[in-house]
Amino acid sequence: MSKVFVNVGLSLDGYLAPDGMTMENPGYKNWGAKWGALMSWLLSQQYMRDNLKLGPGGETGPENDLVRTTTERIGANIMGKRMFDQGELAWPEEAPFHTPVYVLTNRKREPWVRPGGTTFYFINDGPERALELARESAGRRDIRIAGGADVIQQLLNLNAIDELEIALAPVLFGCGRRLFENLGEPAPRFRIESVLPGPAATHVRYVRQ
Repeated sequence: MSKVFVNVGLSLDGYLAPDGMTMENPGYKNWGAKWGALMSWLLSQQYMRDNLKLGPGGETGPENDLVRTTTERIGANIMGKRMFDQGELAWPEEAPFHTPVYVLTNRKREPWVRPGGTTFYFINDGPERALELARESAGRRDIRIAGGADVIQQLLNLNAIDELEIALAPVLFGCGRRLFENLGEPAPRFRIESVLPGPAATHVRYVRQ
């Protein structure tokens, strides 16, 4: 059976995104520089550069291998409307998912088909329905919860997440959208499965106990 996993970058003080992170306001509280520092490790990997068509070059090694194996295990993605709204403005025409993507939203919209195998489906019936559809699409591969924080929290409260893959970067946001808030009791329990240190992030993989 496919697994459900979170795969995100996180600031040292626990924020998934800096305060005011919107494409409409790129200068607000210097969020672009903060986000760039959070994700600098990923954008320098050869596999990600190839995926985003950024041109030749990039780093190879354990972190690049991690990006590759994580990407190859994904059969479907789930994300929230806030993340989709910003991505719709920022992603290239060939969006970097190459799978079905289920967007949790209250707004009705027809599926949005992009080149390269990505289709966005807009789900109005809650996270349980998104998970059901994602499982059907993913087959033997796994389901990635891409974000944002609210969607991850909903699925943690449903006890639906099997693994957390967190790239912890040595940057401080001070404010923004925290990853671990609004969790019910009892909170799900995880154990450390692996740790991969890197120069710009420490990659910790947790699995549910």
